[in-house]
Amino acid sequence: MKISDFNYDLPLELIAQTPIEPRDASRLLVVQRATGTFEHRHFRDLGDFLRPGDLLIANQSRVIPARLLGYRAETKGAVEVLLLTERNDLGPDHWETLVRPGRRLREGARIYFGPQDQAPRLIGEIQQRTEAGGRIVHFWTPEQEAGSSGSADPYQVLSVRQRIDEIGRMPLPPYIHETLEDQERYQTVYARIQGSAAAPTAGLHFTPELLERLRQQGVRTGFVTLHVGLDTFRPVEHENVSEHKMHSEEIELDSPTAELINETKKAGGRVIAVGTTSVRVLESVASFHNGEIAPYKGSTRLFITPGTRFQAVDAMITNFHLPRSTLLLLVSAFMGKELMEQAYQEAIKERYRFFSFGDAMLLL
Repeated sequence: MKISDFNYDLPLELIAQTPIEPRDASRLLVVQRATGTFEHRHFRDLGDFLRPGDLLIANQSRVIPARLLGYRAETKGAVEVLLLTERNDLGPDHWETLVRPGRRLREGARIYFGPQDQAPRLIGEIQQRTEAGGRIVHFWTPEQEAGSSGSADPYQVLSVRQRIDEIGRMPLPPYIHETLEDQERYQTVYARIQGSAAAPTAGLHFTPELLERLRQQGVRTGFVTLHVGLDTFRPVEHENVSEHKMHSEEIELDSPTAELINETKKAGGRVIAVGTTSVRVLESVASFHNGEIAPYKGSTRLFITPGTRFQAVDAMITNFHLPRSTLLLLVSAFMGKELMEQAYQEAIKERYRFFSFGDAMLLL
C-alpha cells in the first residue's frame, strides 16, 4: 500500500481558517456506505439520521495551551516548543515535545519562556532526543527554583502546569493563519480532561442544544478519552504505508461507557463514533479483548488502514482530513478507498470547508 495513492488536490481557499457560527451550522455530507449515495445537509440535521437506541461515543479530551514561545538561555535565539505528552515515567514535569529549531537544541540546552526583557516565567532543559525526532524537556518555574533554596514563599510557588496554562498558546494547526479570537472555539463543548495537543475536531460541531435534542430523541451519549499527540502533526513519511510507526497515545474507556456500548449492541442499536480518535479508542479496546468492549486505561499504537476489520464502530462522524495522513487512511478503511475518493471530490465540487474548522461527514 503506497501513501501516494492517498493524495488529492485541494484548492487552498477551501481550507477553513475560522470556525463557523453557530457550531452546528457547518455542512454535513451524509454518505450511505451500502449504496454509495451522498446527501448534502447541515450538522444541525444530524438527528434526521439517528434512531432511538443509537449511541454517540465522543472524545472528552481537552486541548492544553501547548504552544510555548521562548529563547535559548545562551544565544537568546527564538525557540518554539509544542507539548505533546507528559512523561511522568521520566520524572515530574517531563514532557515529550516538538521543538524548533530542532538541530540547535541539544541535550543540556536551557530555554527561557517569556519576553526577553522580563524575568523568565518558565524554564526548560533539553534532556534527550526521542525516536520520533522530538525532545524530552524537563520544566520548572523560577519560583520552584527559588523555593528549593528557601528564598521563596512556598504558598506563592506555581506549578509547571499552572504556568503553562498562564503563558501557553492554543496549538492551532500550521495551515490556519487567522487569529482565533475565542480560544474555546478550539475545544468541544464537552471537553473535560486536559491532555491533548490538538482538538478532536469532529466534535467541534456539537452544541449543548443539539446534544439535548438528540437526548430527547432517544440517542444516548458516552465519552472516552484519547489525548491527541504526535501523529496529528507527523505526516506518513514512508511511501510504503506498512513502514509507518504510530506514536503511542494515552486512552481510557471507563466501566459506565463500556456498559453503555454493550447495552446498545445487545439491543440492536448503533455505536456511532464522533471522530477518528473515538474510533481508535473503541477499536483498540476491542482488539485488546478479542472483539469485546471492557474498561481499559493505558496506551495504544493502533494503526487503522484499508483492510482493517472494524469490531466496535457501526457509523462515524468525521471532518475532512489532510492528504497522505493516517486519518485519511482510517477513513478509507471504514468507507472504502474508492468511495472515500468520490466523497472528497464531491465535497470539493460542492465547496465544502476542509480540515480542523471545516465541515463534516456522516458515514452510515
